[in-house]
Amino acid sequence: MVVISLEPQNGLMGSTSNNFLPPSLPAQLDWRDGQPYSRLFGDIYFSRDSGLEETRHVFLRHNRLQERWQALGDAAMFTVAETGFGTGLNFLCAWQLWREVAAPNARLHFVSTEKHPLTQEELAQTLALWPELAELAGHLLAQYRAPGPMLFNDGQVALTLLLGDARETLAQLPGKVDAWFLDGFAPAKNPELWQPDLFQTMAGLSAPGATFATYTCAGAVKRGLAAVGFQVEKVPGFGSKREMLRGALK
Repeated sequence: MVVISLEPQNGLMGSTSNNFLPPSLPAQLDWRDGQPYSRLFGDIYFSRDSGLEETRHVFLRHNRLQERWQALGDAAMFTVAETGFGTGLNFLCAWQLWREVAAPNARLHFVSTEKHPLTQEELAQTLALWPELAELAGHLLAQYRAPGPMLFNDGQVALTLLLGDARETLAQLPGKVDAWFLDGFAPAKNPELWQPDLFQTMAGLSAPGATFATYTCAGAVKRGLAAVGFQVEKVPGFGSKREMLRGALK
């Protein structure tokens, strides 16, 4: 199994007494109606209609993960890469589905990158919103203090959390990505993330036929992905969002 651990550099990884989070880059949350809101980006972390169903609709369904994971061989490995770990909801939903449908000895490597990570306390408060994920959330929270790869299900599921700018951290990945979760705050709120160099990095890291899904349907994102070789299509979004993007590497 391919796992990655960043060496401490430029203060990106602190001590376990600080929950390994970079003290200069806090998430800066407000709590509005019990849900986290980013003061840095002026945006919500997930749909107010249902964050859980939004993740399942956007990232799981439109990357066709259930059918792809059901078709995996017993010793296969599948890699998901995500831009924006945020509350960890996408990882937990993916892990939940993996446990339900993947072959017993198949392995999932989930790589996520985050520039403004939540503290353990903020993560716990957010994940308490979804009681059906309580067991998995407890396992995640138990390891969230320690830097480096986090292993679950006797090592069959690995989470690598990279701290820093996605356009820099993802470029360090060896191996190939099978599915992309393009998350992070909206392009209008966080234009620094949604840049051509991110899309170019994605193309270089993608396995043949790699898929992507994202809640946004911004024209710049659509054009940027198409320019590096992804087939891109608009499909119905979740909740109040009319459209979203999904696609695959040609």
